Amino acid sequence: MPTTEKISSAVKAGKLMASAADNLNVWLKAVLPAWAQQSLIELIERGEWAELNDRFYRYLEFGTGGMRGRTIGQVTAKAETGALSSTGSPEHANIGCNLLNEFTLSRAVIGLHRYIAKYLAGQKNPAKPKIVIAHDVRHFSRHFCELAASTWTRLGGEAVIFDGPRSTPQLSFSVRHLKAHTGVVITASHNPPHDNGFKAYFADGAQIIPPHDQGIIAEVDAVPLSAVQEFLTKDLSQVVTLGRKADDDYLAAAAQALLDPAVFKKTKLRVVFTNIHGVGGISSVPLLLHAGVAVKEVPEQTAFDARFPTVKSPNPENTEALALAVALAEKGGHDLVMATDPDGDRMGAAVRNKAGKMELLTGNQVGALLADYRITKYKELGWIPAGGTQSAAIVKTFVTTPLQDAIGRGHGVKVINTLTGFKWIAGKMRGYEEKLVRAMGPGFDYDATPFRQRAALLQKHSTFYLFGTEESYGYLPNDLLRDKDGNAACLMFAEVAAWVKSRGLTVPEYLDEIYLKYGFFLEGVINIYYEGASGTAKIKRILDTYRSAPPQAFGDIKVVKFQDFGREKFHDADGELIPAQDLYLVTLANGYSFAARGSGTEPKMKFYLFAQEPLKVADPSSPGFDAASLPTQKADALLAAKAKAKATLDALKALMEADARRRAEG
Repeated sequence: MPTTEKISSAVKAGKLMASAADNLNVWLKAVLPAWAQQSLIELIERGEWAELNDRFYRYLEFGTGGMRGRTIGQVTAKAETGALSSTGSPEHANIGCNLLNEFTLSRAVIGLHRYIAKYLAGQKNPAKPKIVIAHDVRHFSRHFCELAASTWTRLGGEAVIFDGPRSTPQLSFSVRHLKAHTGVVITASHNPPHDNGFKAYFADGAQIIPPHDQGIIAEVDAVPLSAVQEFLTKDLSQVVTLGRKADDDYLAAAAQALLDPAVFKKTKLRVVFTNIHGVGGISSVPLLLHAGVAVKEVPEQTAFDARFPTVKSPNPENTEALALAVALAEKGGHDLVMATDPDGDRMGAAVRNKAGKMELLTGNQVGALLADYRITKYKELGWIPAGGTQSAAIVKTFVTTPLQDAIGRGHGVKVINTLTGFKWIAGKMRGYEEKLVRAMGPGFDYDATPFRQRAALLQKHSTFYLFGTEESYGYLPNDLLRDKDGNAACLMFAEVAAWVKSRGLTVPEYLDEIYLKYGFFLEGVINIYYEGASGTAKIKRILDTYRSAPPQAFGDIKVVKFQDFGREKFHDADGELIPAQDLYLVTLANGYSFAARGSGTEPKMKFYLFAQEPLKVADPSSPGFDAASLPTQKADALLAAKAKAKATLDALKALMEADARRRAEG
């Protein structure tokens, strides 16, 4: 039976989606390399209809931040796999319009170039579109980087790349530092090994947000498969490769995350670091060593390896990913463990507790510790008033712990909540920058103004960005770059750990000090994974039914407020309108709350749970109050609050997940 007839029969039999058949037929008729054509025919002949559905039911979506997806299917053809590389990479990225491969990547580059060229054409003295491209260690990352750079220069633009893998924060810095018009990093962050991605940045070094995002998406969507063919062969003759200076410039900027360099002379801090086979060691280790921190790397994980062979997932949020580092720290008596994800934009940590054991911290806890310490230190240094100011702000996402809101209020600084994703945090930075530039007038150079001076000017004319964080282990110390920075985060958190050690305390004890001041806060997360075309439909059902039939209660705990960011209008603390998004914030009668949203980077539904419990101690003004017993009362109250929050949150998680799975099935 001819190939086209097999496709038609599969559609009639309900094995192949109509959209997948349409796209598959287009690709079969296109001028494809022999291996690609052979792969498609092999999968059809084998009747791999579920695999073909996943590969062809849609074009890989170029969203507001770029695109991310499989480069290796769940089922592969022999011609795709070919001869494996020494690190297990197949010979070719798999074929399909819903996968990241040469075809979908080139399509994205062409669309991005068209948008940037049109944008520049509307300016005075239009320049040639300039792009900086970085990549991590994943399968095909270097190939995709070079192909993107080749395509850009053949389209008439300037392309700059690094001589090897580099972190996402270095890309963010370099776009701004080299005065490029856009940037791209080839990475899938902490996703599974079979994934890769294409993350786009604008001239300010931040991921793309409105109004540019929709314009770029429209341009990418308008690129037909036929336009890609001529760019599939690489030509690097016009591509510029950066040298050592690019690394030194970034390291100098990242080093400014340190507020009190002398703290490392007051106490000797010993750190175990792991890059989990990714790029983190390129910058994180030099930053720590230069600051005076003794660093021990995990030898089994230092080498670049796209398979991430020593972990189930290269995600520093996961306990298992830090297991080797924690074991090394336990054996060596180190103070602190830090880990970065494959592209170096996230950082996870474990610290030694009062009992002498290593204890893992969550992203929310690390963010709260950094926020409290850094605001305190800025006050001590005289950068901001001792009583705080509404002209300085910490910026966080709605799905990040409300403990940070309490910390900000307690310090008297502004707290800005944004949608999920560091691009929205960076958007606030850009707004603060633009307001200052307008106030200072022509000739003012924001980037050339020394950081301390800039901080004072921002407080006088705009808002000084103190610190930004998101619960998923992302932190950014200042606005010298515009995306979360795992390298700078290592330096920031090492400073906190050294300061705590100099006080004769442990990091968990410092965290308890914060809880004693603001009450106990505990967070939880539910991740419900649904792969492929059918999984996308299930996630959509959850989101849709939350809107059409919001939950009324979970067990005996009633819902008292339901906020729909897709239908209602909300403003941040600056009075700016928050863009519409399928995000729901739900408040419960016991004071707990949660947020629900579909992940923008993985095939999953996410729920973020927030518990908070006040500490119940005797009123100091009450008759017969025993002041001497207050420390004990507080300690007991904190233990009780922790136990109650955990038990309640565990029960809520089970009820919420069961409800979500029912909604997914319709």
